[in-house]
Amino acid sequence: MRRRLLVIPSAFVIVVLALTGCASGANVVPGAGDEDRIAPVQPSESSAGVAGDAAALAQAQAWLDAANLPPGAVRTDTSPGDFNSYTGWPCGPYEQSEGFWVIPDTTVVDAANWLIENPTADLVTTNFAPATEERGPVDSAVVGYIPAPGAQEGIVYTLAKKEGDVAIRAEVAAQTDPASCPPLPDGSTYGAPGQG
Repeated sequence: MRRRLLVIPSAFVIVVLALTGCASGANVVPGAGDEDRIAPVQPSESSAGVAGDAAALAQAQAWLDAANLPPGAVRTDTSPGDFNSYTGWPCGPYEQSEGFWVIPDTTVVDAANWLIENPTADLVTTNFAPATEERGPVDSAVVGYIPAPGAQEGIVYTLAKKEGDVAIRAEVAAQTDPASCPPLPDGSTYGAPGQG
């Protein structure tokens, strides 16, 4: 089967700084209900240093706790699928968290469109068009959310087909007060999270 990445067109020409990597698969650990679906996950390593930044960590955790997933999504404690990329947050320092879900009996396109149409907390999507299978089946997609235009923090949902289900990973980053972005060459701008 040929794998295709969902590409969502952008109204802007941007330079995207992203890191790529692979996540390893793990067993699904289903939750018992909605209370498990929104339960907090321990944050991963801090880019702000050993002590971290309490305000940024609290913001990252608040965004993760507010994650708005399609009906039927089941929270897992470990990665439920193979995700072919991860988000590179270019500006920092920042604090980050992540969470995982599985949505049974759905498609990547249906799940992505639901996420685009149903914002998390007070965040706005970085996606400018709905997902489509116009060019064939879609095995993965990315949907980003930021707190304001031009922000380099927020949530990036990565979706991956897993047999008849869809696995979702939420990568959440919140910048600390002294956060800054490395300078770019003249005329270049950072791509929005979820567009890389």
